[in-house]
Amino acid sequence: MSMKEKVIALGFFDGVHLGHAALLRRTAEEAAARGVTPAVFTFDRPPKEVVTGIPCPLINSPEDRRALVSRLYGIRDVIMVPFDQEMMTTPWQAFVTEILVGRYHAVHLVAGHDHHFGHKNQGSPELLVEKCRELGLGCDIIPQVEVGGIVVSSTYIRRLVELGQIERANRFLGHPHVLTQTVRHGRRLGHTIGIPTVNLTAPPHVLIPSHGVYATRVTLPGGDSYAAVTNVGTRPTVNNGTDITVEAWLLDFEGDLYGQTVQVEFYRRLRDEVRFDSLDALKGQIHADAEATRRFFADSAT
Repeated sequence: MSMKEKVIALGFFDGVHLGHAALLRRTAEEAAARGVTPAVFTFDRPPKEVVTGIPCPLINSPEDRRALVSRLYGIRDVIMVPFDQEMMTTPWQAFVTEILVGRYHAVHLVAGHDHHFGHKNQGSPELLVEKCRELGLGCDIIPQVEVGGIVVSSTYIRRLVELGQIERANRFLGHPHVLTQTVRHGRRLGHTIGIPTVNLTAPPHVLIPSHGVYATRVTLPGGDSYAAVTNVGTRPTVNNGTDITVEAWLLDFEGDLYGQTVQVEFYRRLRDEVRFDSLDALKGQIHADAEATRRFFADSAT
């Protein structure tokens, strides 16, 4: 078969969680069996945000969504299109026949049990199965996935991330919560106390964990990774402003990462962000956080 032909998974895939995993694995399996390309069709922004005009905070940026489905599940083609007025008003039948089949050469579609699509969300899993049968396409509808009796959903995981419950969020994600961003200049106060950090800001509308200090791992552009102590918040000891930053101290690393894009994976929340009476007290606590981070990763490796 032509490699233009695709098995296409449908969804927004925010968080790329364990519910999505079942869908993406089925997509990769079917594509391998057919000798075609495993693909995802998704949007650059949440359809709900466009329809309602209310900003929707997301677990991941579009770039992180793209990277996660490719890295974790072998999806080779991520079709990420703008959710604009034309897309919003496309009838569900035309979405299948003209876009998925006509434009992107779908031969098999995979969707979740609650996936709705097309103008006014009139397309349903049941209608998708019927339409695929009519067109001679394969189709799989993936049932809901539960962990500990709780349905895995992006909504639930967003709440866990907002609360800083990273270990529980990761359990439902099936991978560490991730933030990829370009390093920017900070106030360089970390250098003055011997703790140089990299400074990141979250992309617009992307969630970061609640204020606090986390055991993380930072991966550099070349693929090397380092355990890191990462503070999320306003740095109250050294900063009177309100800007929220993600500030990571890479353990056992020396070098300047300004302008480079790094990936931060969050593993454990160590403590709340607090204001210290002095820089020495802050420095002492950060070194204690570093030891806690080293122990966490050492224990995880055994």
